[in-house]
Amino acid sequence: MLSARDLRVTRGSRAVLDVSRVELVAGTVTAILGPNGAGKSTLLSVLAFLEAPDAGVLTLDGQEVRTRGEQRAARQRVTLVDQAPLAFRGTVVENLQWPHRARGGSGEVASTATALGIEGLLSRDARTLSGGELQRLALARALLCRPAVLLLDEPTSAGDRTASDAVEAAITQARAAGVAVALASHRLGEAYRWSDRVLGLADGKLDTVTPENLFRVVLPTGTGVKAVACGALTVHIVTDRSGAAVLAVPPEDIVLSAAPLSSSARNTFPGRVTGIVEEGAGRLSVTVDAGTILVARVTPSALRELGLTVGSPVVLSVKATAVRVL
Repeated sequence: MLSARDLRVTRGSRAVLDVSRVELVAGTVTAILGPNGAGKSTLLSVLAFLEAPDAGVLTLDGQEVRTRGEQRAARQRVTLVDQAPLAFRGTVVENLQWPHRARGGSGEVASTATALGIEGLLSRDARTLSGGELQRLALARALLCRPAVLLLDEPTSAGDRTASDAVEAAITQARAAGVAVALASHRLGEAYRWSDRVLGLADGKLDTVTPENLFRVVLPTGTGVKAVACGALTVHIVTDRSGAAVLAVPPEDIVLSAAPLSSSARNTFPGRVTGIVEEGAGRLSVTVDAGTILVARVTPSALRELGLTVGSPVVLSVKATAVRVL
């Protein structure tokens, strides 16, 4: 549906976005996780054809979008709900009627308002709504545009429980209609509950993030290598960030061995295999109790060479540079 490759956006001498490839597929939801300043809003703005990257190619339905005319046409099919959406002058119902007038959108205003929990607000002046009410209005208005691609930037930032329920309803409705949805958030629970795929964005770069090996931490100040408590483990990472964050230890970057390796990996944890699951595509998921549960992914041949079974002692090694900071 919508894909981008080799995207690069710079601010002065700093690259705020450096993404090799991202694809949004019809009927699926992609969550983009990352802290403030990771580049989430910039990525969505580029994908919405609202900001031109310094380099890169965007493709919509297999056709490259390059010229201004092509970008204008693409914007008719891609809708972005901003983190701080704006209300148009007039009532809520007049805001909801805007897609039909301006973009040829269609759909039942009343049923969409009910689905998003704003049926009781239709006669209100839209500019008097609370933050959570405004987010629900923006979601309903976006759905009425009948987009092929729906981009949501921190849609639950108002901290409103009703708004969170509305986001889930909107995502469910969009997925059922075959819309490609991308959701930028810093909330792990919502991202995993609502999405088919989770990507992590840190320092402008994307990585696939799986639900395993995630730790909420507080990073100390300073630069370079830091030691951070992750449950019973002390994990060494390389980052200049400080404060609250989430660490992700990619299962594919964990090396299993029967004995400690002579390597540059700063993180070495002895443990015991507690589970082995075949995932298909030539991969096995190995769960290890190292004081804290960690999951590694290996090939069947690697597991046979190691001779590991449930109950086997094992050593996990991972480089400090492999640990992602979200």
